[in-house]
Amino acid sequence: MDPFMQAAVEEARQGLAEGGIPIGSVIVHHGKILGRGHNRRVQNGSTTLHGEMDALENAGRQSASVYRECVIYTTLSPCPMCSGAILLYGIPKVVIGENRTFMGDEAHLKSCGVELDLRDDPECFELMTNFIKDRPELWNEDIGQP
Repeated sequence: MDPFMQAAVEEARQGLAEGGIPIGSVIVHHGKILGRGHNRRVQNGSTTLHGEMDALENAGRQSASVYRECVIYTTLSPCPMCSGAILLYGIPKVVIGENRTFMGDEAHLKSCGVELDLRDDPECFELMTNFIKDRPELWNEDIGQP
């Protein structure tokens, strides 16, 4: 596993240890992590603080030219909200840990010219599979299901 996906997995594990949903993300600019984060919806009582949103928040205010040179790594396929943020900031590439437990808005990202690199990482898949099995009600809440 490359070091940036490993950093995203570390974020996911931290979220799980905090009682949250194990999805992590990092934003990389020219080989350096600008921001890292994990899903904090439970921890912060937030409706929108997914892993990608937390990583963007932690990257801080950057110029559009910086974001247009970034790669975002995420342990799980990005949902429509996070995909919208990726498009808004012009991030050209998304590295996805896995998309078997949840298929996000990949078709929309691709149709807008975003490069997707699906890793189908076993560690990412195991984290989500175990979480969904152990906490289905929390998972359904996170993805907007009844």
